[in-house]
Amino acid sequence: MRHIAILDFGSQYTHLIARRIRELGALANIYPTDVTAETVKKDAAGIILSGGPQSVYDKESPQIDAAIFNLGVPVLGLCYGHQLIARTLGGSVAPGTVREYGRAQLAVRNTESLLAEVNSPTTVWMSHGDTVTNLPEGFITIGSTADCEHAAVANNKRNIFGFQFHPEVRHTEAGMRMLNNFVFNACKAEKNWNIEGMMDDIIQEIQTQAKGRSVFLLVSGGVDSSVCFALLEKALGAEQVYGLYVDTGFMRKNESAEIKRNLESAGFGNLHVLDASDTFYQRLAGITDPEEKRKIIGQTFLDVKDNAAKSLGLDSEAWMLGQGTIYPDTIETGGTRHADTIKTHHNRVDAIQKLIAQGRVIEPLKEFYKDEVRHIGSLLGLPDAIIKRHPFPGPGLAIRILCSESGEQQIDAELPPTSSQQPLATPHHILPIRSVGVQGDNRTYAHPLAVWGETDWEKLDKFSIAVTNSTKEINRVVLLLNARNMEPIFKRSPKAALLTQERTALLQEIDHIALSKATDAGLYDDIWQFAVVLAPIGYRYFESVILRPVVSQEAMTAHFARIDHTILKKITDAILATDSIDYVFYDITNKPPGTIEWE
Repeated sequence: MRHIAILDFGSQYTHLIARRIRELGALANIYPTDVTAETVKKDAAGIILSGGPQSVYDKESPQIDAAIFNLGVPVLGLCYGHQLIARTLGGSVAPGTVREYGRAQLAVRNTESLLAEVNSPTTVWMSHGDTVTNLPEGFITIGSTADCEHAAVANNKRNIFGFQFHPEVRHTEAGMRMLNNFVFNACKAEKNWNIEGMMDDIIQEIQTQAKGRSVFLLVSGGVDSSVCFALLEKALGAEQVYGLYVDTGFMRKNESAEIKRNLESAGFGNLHVLDASDTFYQRLAGITDPEEKRKIIGQTFLDVKDNAAKSLGLDSEAWMLGQGTIYPDTIETGGTRHADTIKTHHNRVDAIQKLIAQGRVIEPLKEFYKDEVRHIGSLLGLPDAIIKRHPFPGPGLAIRILCSESGEQQIDAELPPTSSQQPLATPHHILPIRSVGVQGDNRTYAHPLAVWGETDWEKLDKFSIAVTNSTKEINRVVLLLNARNMEPIFKRSPKAALLTQERTALLQEIDHIALSKATDAGLYDDIWQFAVVLAPIGYRYFESVILRPVVSQEAMTAHFARIDHTILKKITDAILATDSIDYVFYDITNKPPGTIEWE
């Protein structure tokens, strides 16, 4: 069938490109980078080269069969793909003088092709350190940003195009228009895909994969595992699906009871609840590294499931493991050939990967994104209490409680002194903690910068982007909400800060305060997720809180929510009234460069 062929160079967004083309109503298939021109030419209406974490001039970087450019089929390169086109066809690529992560303004210089009907300037989403410095023969620049001259290029005669930015992410304002221009105007593709028509295929795939076996499903109570539960029951029958909800001890306040109530009211009868909190706390005792935490949690889920299955006398050969894995879980765990591991999701630890290789795991949602999963849940008739629920990570509060060894941490970061890189004249301080980020499709583990004395969200946004673009040791910026008259003191806890029941109880209470206040203010449906992070820094209690509400659609990109400062003051005052927290921060970092979760 005619389709858009996408060559995967390891971008966090490769699969998202296919998703966007599906939204337009066209079929898209993903291919490895070493696919030959001969293979793709038969059914490809057009070819897209994805982004990737490497530099095109590195010896080990993935390349392309150059004959693809001579097929007469339209080609669009994105980020790495854009640079690969330039270098392969005779242009040049070099490290940029300024890195770009997040929002940038594109000035449209030519509207004859892919930028037709795109306003100028328009917001685009960047994630790159390298840049095209010279164009190949026959190419012209059709769009530029302040820091990237050749942000959009075209060879209209050969129908070959390149974007340094990512049109596939929602935060590129006219991204869908640009992709539409490529798919239907340049490629003349057919409209041959819709999600409603995919439902029968999903059910059929479940039945084929199960081969008469039953499914032992790990249920979290979130939208993904709940929709997975409903799909499995529809495909196999309720009696063949055993739903196990594991209380890890790291759930939010009263959450386990709420989840059980929601699932039972939605008609899930074969649901079982197991309190395994003692096991999780024992396994995580003394662990501070975020990646190690995630891997231990993933393995512990499996061990708890195996023990439960053994106690029930279930034959492992007759049962499969079911998971509500969605695509962002896979790609962030380095799930494709050239992708970097941003963070290991609990449903992608090594033991799970081995079971997948053995054909013993069933994941009917693994190719979909959060908003698509919500749509499938709606088609299945699930209630809003489940479908509209904020995402909550499988490891729960365990990855929202930052841990540290005893002793002061050395900060190996320094802000550049130039005012052009720091457009906001406001006090700031690098914090002695680290968090996970994603920049240029690579994982970062760097410091946050705290600022205070400014309330204008747009100024803060620009400052956050400027700092994280110019300083590789900083991947987040946070706003201090309770700055005192005296200079704040940011020290790390002199004692080891670990995953304890006391710290969990503290975060449960503060998380409940923050989310309740936000819900009372009518913000729940406006925010995609509201994470609350506990960090072992301060001056008296050596515990501080970072509020992380974000706006997103499918979690691949996000921007921080602009909550009214009067509401933030109510949340801050309520948190400080617990007499257990020194500072309350507000994360003003987009994704990229920060991930949505801190660990």
